[in-house]
Amino acid sequence: MTFLEKLRCLLTFGQGVALPAPEILPTTSPFDIFQQWFDDANKSGILLPEAMSVSSCDEHGQPSSRMVLLKSFDENGFVFYTNYDSRKSIELGANNKVALLFHWNVLQRQVRIEGTVEKTSQQQSADYFHSRDRGSQIGAWASKQSQKLNNDNELKQRFEKYQQKFTGEEIPLPDFWGGLRVKPHYLEFWQGRASRLHDRICFEKHDDKWQWFKRHP
Repeated sequence: MTFLEKLRCLLTFGQGVALPAPEILPTTSPFDIFQQWFDDANKSGILLPEAMSVSSCDEHGQPSSRMVLLKSFDENGFVFYTNYDSRKSIELGANNKVALLFHWNVLQRQVRIEGTVEKTSQQQSADYFHSRDRGSQIGAWASKQSQKLNNDNELKQRFEKYQQKFTGEEIPLPDFWGGLRVKPHYLEFWQGRASRLHDRICFEKHDDKWQWFKRHP
């Protein structure tokens, strides 16, 4: 985004933004639009444009949401990594229906994604795990994600334990850690406009084909 575009965006904040709505053709893929919007978010200077909310439901139908970081995406889905023993992973293992939300406030844009989740391959998880810094790899071993701490020093003590255990050697991929891929069947691109006349461009997948329509804001 150029300085002039940023200035126009600032001056029109809450009134509609400088960026146009995407051009939709019969052959348009929602992933192409997402790529463009993700690139725009990166260029805008937003901190962590890859941050997204992930929502799951427990056995009682109680939804819960948390922020994670998108690590890759393509037409096969949106990938993030986590502890498979975490609350979200356990809930998604029992009910694989999931919702994602990206909110890029300065651009007055959000993307809603609904779909199902599956684990990535062990090789893909291992490749990403070993691309992380060593501290993050040890942290993955040390953290019993979502579990209650027995005392304030437990996490630090576990980190030091695994730091010592793996001294001088490659840290293996934990069998309880890896990637989750969200395979979407619905994507919605929301663009803020003046007078609350927002754009809501929606894509639904039917018989492996994407169909698009617009909703009232």
